[in-house]
Amino acid sequence: MIPRRRRLLLFVLIAALVALMLGLGRWQLERAQLKQTQLNVAAQVLRDRNGIALSHALDGTDTRLAWFAGTGRFEPPAIVLDNQQHQGRAGLRVYVPMRFADAAPHLLVDLGWREWPPGRVLPEIAIPVGEVAVSGLLAPAPSVGIRVGELPAVTSAPLLVTRLDPAELAATLGTPLAARVLRLDPALAVGYVRDLDVLPNTLPPERHRGYAVQWFAMAAALTLLSLFTLIRKGKS
Repeated sequence: MIPRRRRLLLFVLIAALVALMLGLGRWQLERAQLKQTQLNVAAQVLRDRNGIALSHALDGTDTRLAWFAGTGRFEPPAIVLDNQQHQGRAGLRVYVPMRFADAAPHLLVDLGWREWPPGRVLPEIAIPVGEVAVSGLLAPAPSVGIRVGELPAVTSAPLLVTRLDPAELAATLGTPLAARVLRLDPALAVGYVRDLDVLPNTLPPERHRGYAVQWFAMAAALTLLSLFTLIRKGKS
């Protein structure tokens, strides 16, 4: 028979593991709900395409999804975000600040995705000149993730970065930037490969739900197995 003290310690350990698994399952469900909400809001915005005012588009704190259309001028340098996936291929995503008349701050415009050229040499970026009419989805900047190192100084163009934080980038460029980026309408004849996927380079809601089911199933299996083992050894 298992000594009482050992049974107690074993029970505490199993309870902690089960609680951890349940917690991870709940976290996955919360992530699924959050992303599903984003998809639902994006679908509504793309269906209505009711453009918001320029002053709202250039807000420095608002990160809600919205549709925007306006005319401005691109202002170099181009900002090239590394480690961006498209249909399983690694590449770069190109952003360029746009100025609207005398309004401030500027708005980062997503010109689209490009594959890394051979030898991983930064490609030349063709930036449209003059007044350009743009429209698209205002969305939060790509997730920063783990910050590694400092942003490079603006000594050459394009500027290669591994994260895109508008506030941090504004300090580097010396130009105020809106909190959101403009994901250009793929129908526009400008830029590179584009789509309006609001969850790029990340898991969709159904994957999170699948992981949640796995965590809950493991918690249930561990609970049943532990109870069976404890009861069986307790009688031996």
